[in-house]
Amino acid sequence: MKKLRWGLFLVAYLLLLPGGLLAQNYLAEADARYDAGGLENVKQAIDLYLKAVESSPNDYAANWKCARAYREYGNKAKRKKVEGWEAICKDYGKAGMQYAQKAIELAPEKPDGYYYYGLSVGIYSDGVSILKALQEGLKNKTQSSFEKAYELDKMYNEAGPILSLGRFWSVLPWPLHDRKKALEYYREFQATPYFADNAEAKIFVAELLMKLKGEENKSEAKTLLTEAAQSDDPYFKDWADRLLQSFK
Repeated sequence: MKKLRWGLFLVAYLLLLPGGLLAQNYLAEADARYDAGGLENVKQAIDLYLKAVESSPNDYAANWKCARAYREYGNKAKRKKVEGWEAICKDYGKAGMQYAQKAIELAPEKPDGYYYYGLSVGIYSDGVSILKALQEGLKNKTQSSFEKAYELDKMYNEAGPILSLGRFWSVLPWPLHDRKKALEYYREFQATPYFADNAEAKIFVAELLMKLKGEENKSEAKTLLTEAAQSDDPYFKDWADRLLQSFK
């Protein structure tokens, strides 16, 4: 009986809370789940972020964090090769774009929405292919989003806008890619304090250097891949090892 009364009290309390306060409660719990990491925790974080958005649709943090979580879940599903990961990337990337766009509309002077819009397109592209994303006209919006995030705060999320622009110009298919521009952004990222411990960034740079060819580029790429292969993350370790095989 006591448990029933307590449950009814809690429900009544939540119903009487203003939307903004209720959203903040959901956000705090969602943040804790997200920070804990792991596929299931991120999935639970998404559910809580959605409740925060439902409670307060114009809450900026709720929208961009919802976009971040959708993108992260798709990224983790891809890396772990979860069954049906392509469909997950497609659906979760599209959802991430939706909430990131809302965040942009709510606070166009802040970098979060722009940054996670671009990353969400990346995950969506993993699910449907880059060519399909280009056919849907997402190239210009992705570019402008990353460039705006760079303009507002290029050191945001450990210099994420810098690295993202390098990757963007590197992976676009011919004739859209711009390897010179990609290398400029990568060199800028290499000058930040975040490069030394970033195995993913080292692989990105190495891949581009291998495409540019030349003995000096080849030597640097091999060094970067050797370092990345020491990563504690199996996904990056395996990726680096596969690329190193091309030098044998």
